Amino acid sequence: MARHQDQYSPAAIAIHWLAALMIVCAIPLGVYMTGLQISPARLKLYNWHKWLGITILALSTARLLWRMTHRPPADTPMVSWQRRAAHATHWAMYVLFFAVPLAGWAYSCATGFPVVVFGVLPLPDLVAPDKALASALKTVHASLALSLGALIAVHIAAVIKHQLVDRDRILSRMLPGTFESQPQ
Repeated sequence: MARHQDQYSPAAIAIHWLAALMIVCAIPLGVYMTGLQISPARLKLYNWHKWLGITILALSTARLLWRMTHRPPADTPMVSWQRRAAHATHWAMYVLFFAVPLAGWAYSCATGFPVVVFGVLPLPDLVAPDKALASALKTVHASLALSLGALIAVHIAAVIKHQLVDRDRILSRMLPGTFESQPQ
């Protein structure tokens, strides 16, 4: 099986969907857990949220490295303003894929709660404990996360528009299992 010439590679597809799943879990989890009273359950959810964030950061690094070393498929024909909007949205999401977890990591450090990935891998503190800094970083982290959520909503809306209105194979470029058979 060979991939169609305008389809992303299996590795790019896997990273995309794994990161998407984690982000779709991390944002609502973050919103939900902040409304809970202090309890063991809330602390557990905070840890899960941190683990998701650090994993998203690692996947984003892998995705960026992959993107820097592998050419994407040729762009699907679309009007120039749509192409510019798509590129701007993608780059803004890339920035936020790094900024959101880094701000969350720094926020956790500023509150005096270290990040220990999966309960076994302690990460270095990015900043020293500081209440005022923690308060500012909490706002920054939440604002960046909500901005990322809004960009994801725009991204999904554009994909739906391209799939249902334009019918231009945008979605199939990033779907697993849509490979063409190679001639024998």
